This record gives sequence, C-alpha cells and structure tokens, in this order.
Amino acid sequence: MTRAIRVKNTEDIQKINKIVTKFPFDVWIHGKSGMVDAKSLLGMFLLSLNEPLSLVIEDDIDAKQVKKLFSDLEDYLDIEDDDE
Repeated sequence: MTRAIRVKNTEDIQKINKIVTKFPFDVWIHGKSGMVDAKSLLGMFLLSLNEPLSLVIEDDIDAKQVKKLFSDLEDYLDIEDDDE
C-alpha cells in the first residue's frame, strides 16, 4: 500500500521517524532517488526532499494498525476519504 507523503525539512524527517518507530511493521519511504527504511533516521536523511515521495507498507498489515499509522501521520499524508 502506498500513500503520497510530504517531507519538507529535517524536522519533518525526525517527527515522521519518531511516529513510525512505534509500529511493529516495516514502513518505507520511496522516491526517485531510492527507497529508505522510515525507521532509520540515518536512512531518512538520505532522502531527496525535492522530489515526490511515497509512504510504502505491506498490504497484509492489520487495517486497524494502518488506520492508526495514517492518523498519526495525518499532517504529512495526502489521504483520500475512502475505505480501502
């Protein structure tokens, strides 16, 4: 599952990293420059913030946990109002 994510600066990187580390599943951020583990602060700093980025998680994650993750990241995600 992917969602567009806005990461504007190093403060956003630190806040997103802090949020995703609370979850027991893998969370990735993908851009043209590559894919990084969102739980790795060092990896997150390798992102090019001048390109479109996507949050990537496995499709088989519990829907309640995904909803909680998206809720916690609401300031950074472009989420449509749908019930996927």
